[in-house]
Amino acid sequence: MLTRKDFLKLSAAAAASATLPGIGSARADAKKKFKLAWTIYVGWMPWPWAAQKGIVKKWADKYGIEIDVIEVNDYSTSINQYTAGAFDALTITNMDTLAVPAVGGVDSTSVIVGDYSNGNDAVILKNKTKFEDIKGQKVNIVQYSVSQYLLDRGLQLHGLTERDIKIVNTSDADMAAAFLTPDVSAVVTWNPIVEQIDADAGAHNVFNSSQIPGEILDLVIVNTKTLQANPEFAKALCGIWYETLGIILADTPAAKEAQTEMGKLSGTDYAHFASQLKTTYLFSDPAKAAEFTKGSQLISTMDHVRQFLFTWGMMGQGAKSADVVGIEFPSGHILGNPKNVTFRFSAEYMALAAAKKL
Repeated sequence: MLTRKDFLKLSAAAAASATLPGIGSARADAKKKFKLAWTIYVGWMPWPWAAQKGIVKKWADKYGIEIDVIEVNDYSTSINQYTAGAFDALTITNMDTLAVPAVGGVDSTSVIVGDYSNGNDAVILKNKTKFEDIKGQKVNIVQYSVSQYLLDRGLQLHGLTERDIKIVNTSDADMAAAFLTPDVSAVVTWNPIVEQIDADAGAHNVFNSSQIPGEILDLVIVNTKTLQANPEFAKALCGIWYETLGIILADTPAAKEAQTEMGKLSGTDYAHFASQLKTTYLFSDPAKAAEFTKGSQLISTMDHVRQFLFTWGMMGQGAKSADVVGIEFPSGHILGNPKNVTFRFSAEYMALAAAKKL
């Protein structure tokens, strides 16, 4: 099963071809039924749990709407289906939002910045203890994934480039076993695979996402035309999210029970789910989430992301620079083409949650 870490390399043309005719105009109309798609990942498991516990229905009823929370079997499919108009909202990373729906011309708005990887992603070397020791090595990695973004940032921060290594594209399903073979000396991967590999005596975690906090983000995005016509949908989503986090992150027996149930929903147990939570920074406070979204760090991060995507040919066929797509922030600042803004960050609904005005 693909997870939120698997990155789908689509050109702008391919993404655009996935868009169904008439979706844009149809979505401009007010509606009462909405669909949110999610895939298995520690930071997104609150959604199905909230649906099971009636929290989704409670907030949907408050705004006189219906919200279906739908699991999609793999992450890439969920992105394709959202881009094609099958869903109104999607759980997705910041990088993948830019690379697929945004590049494909589907205007989307991030209404919830839910979490960031805070150690879930890591560069691991065998019998070497410093990141610089990666120079000259073959590195096993899921190419074009957030793992490659993490590696790229690590190389930048240590004065190296990807010319100093050789990438070996490797399936996530094969990564742990590959590390145990004599020919593999360096891997970049994500949890729970990181935990498996770190257990090996020769494994050294030399760089991980906690060293670039706030860069590998998990979002809830909404089709912008749908959002503009139906702001109550975003209000309900934020109400659901922050009520749920308040329950599952508390130091209570109910929180442990909730985490146990979410672990089962994601195919694991309480111990492993709780371990993954420790390396995931969840924005449980909507005020802090809104502040982060309004801050300059997010602009800097998205500049890193777009430059990375352009360098690796993921900003669309014929893209002459990373400016081909516009990214708008709450301040009104735009990275890229202001005439082609297809990715927007909103702090509005998180701020309403913080002010208890939902």
